[in-house]
Amino acid sequence: MLKTYVYPKLAYVPSPEQLAGKIKRHPVVVVGAGPIGLTAALDLASRGLQVVVLDDNDTVSIGSRAVCYAKRPLEIWDRLGCADAMVEKGVSWKVGKVFFKDRLSYQFDLLPEVGHKMPAMINLQQYYLEEYLIAACRSTGRIDLRWKHKVVSLKQSGEYATLTAETPDGLFTMEAEWVIACDGANSDLRKMVGAEFTGHFFQDRFLIADVVMKADFPSERWFWFDPPFHRGQSVLLHRQADNVFRIDFQLGWSADPAEERKPERVIPRIKAMLGDNRPFDLEWISIYQFACRRIDKFRYGRVLFAGDAAHQVSPFGARGANTGAQDTDNLAWKLKLVMDGAAPIGLIDTYHEERAFAADDNLLNSTRSTDFITPKSNASRRFRDAVLELASGNAFARPLVNSGRLSSPTPYLASSLNTPDAAPFQGNMRPGTNCADAPIAVNKRKGWFLNTVGDGFVVLVFGPCPPVKNVRLGSISARVVSVGQDIADADGLLAERYDGAKGTTYLIRPDQHVAARWRAFDEGAVKRAMARATGS
Repeated sequence: MLKTYVYPKLAYVPSPEQLAGKIKRHPVVVVGAGPIGLTAALDLASRGLQVVVLDDNDTVSIGSRAVCYAKRPLEIWDRLGCADAMVEKGVSWKVGKVFFKDRLSYQFDLLPEVGHKMPAMINLQQYYLEEYLIAACRSTGRIDLRWKHKVVSLKQSGEYATLTAETPDGLFTMEAEWVIACDGANSDLRKMVGAEFTGHFFQDRFLIADVVMKADFPSERWFWFDPPFHRGQSVLLHRQADNVFRIDFQLGWSADPAEERKPERVIPRIKAMLGDNRPFDLEWISIYQFACRRIDKFRYGRVLFAGDAAHQVSPFGARGANTGAQDTDNLAWKLKLVMDGAAPIGLIDTYHEERAFAADDNLLNSTRSTDFITPKSNASRRFRDAVLELASGNAFARPLVNSGRLSSPTPYLASSLNTPDAAPFQGNMRPGTNCADAPIAVNKRKGWFLNTVGDGFVVLVFGPCPPVKNVRLGSISARVVSVGQDIADADGLLAERYDGAKGTTYLIRPDQHVAARWRAFDEGAVKRAMARATGS
């Protein structure tokens, strides 16, 4: 029971097929109704698919759990129509400060430039995020949310998978053309298909304390190394909604989890940190050990893995839920095209190609952060402390400070779906990169570029206007958007970020990633790039 939140009771309802004792085949079944499973269902439903979601619980996340959500996942949720509520409720921030002992070592700004709709980060308790996603799923009319449904068996044939679910009314069987496994780090489905999940656990423990208090701390990320109130260890502070503050205390591997959870152990730590008589209430306490691991294949036949079921990272850097949302962003459009017969089934295998590459990048960054935060030897600690000492007055040392490199998208620069550049370009919008947002205007009404792009293929042309409004490749259509005619580049930021000289043309994928770019519009070149981007 929390002081600031009342958990909803999500009713178990037996499905008509269960009541009738019939086996029904569904297009897609998502297993797990956490942030990633709900995002997957919402994305697929937005593309016209009927989706069943199975979850063994009957409420949202217990405890605040994931807290930080980055700009790119917020853009994905904005495309799916539910980011406004998240941003309104959450605490937006972009400045982080790193302290060593009793002084500021350095600070950073995650989004120093203007002209983006979504903030660099928001802090929001996971139960709120899930609540908003559930409401969005219900509003589609295409998502069947089934609570208290625990998958206990999965078998596959060539064209479909068979799942057995345990419910309050007993077992029943259903079939699915595709299964998306979003059932977390301890995924049962991963075990059922015999997948490997390799990596390593870190020999350290951290205490999470969610504290309710009124404090005038700024909306920033504060990270301490070896502070006076917690010598030899590290501490992290984040402000969340409802005057709830997340505090992470490093405890060390020898700490007793059962003892450290007790309020009589937690409260003195918090009082030492606050250094005053400020009143506070404990909201939630947890102890965690973290790991960096990845599944060997994101696809096992008709089963596709996403989120923590596919990869697990340390919590430093907010890479868990953020990268999971990018998994589903990569998967949904590919699955839709394959199910429609518009692309070969091999397109699904590029989900593993691109997202395993991103997972490995996240694992590398997460491991490096953890090694810096929890050094494994006296030599490593001396190096770490020297870097922190130098960073306050020496710019060269600041890039070496690693209190958790915060989540940022991994560009798929080597993807087989990219068409390589044939001309020189400036800036970051290389093939395989997620599109940067910018303010634009449509019919003199202010808007945002990513909202204009939407969730289909788009050909972006920086004038003059091409002779066609759509480029077609079989049943796939790419909408042509002209900068200058269809949209106005309100502040010139779109042209700046895309190196948009006259004639410059981009092909943008349905997940808002650049597939190809040229210095002049050529319909044949666009079609060839579309074929490549769809695995043809």
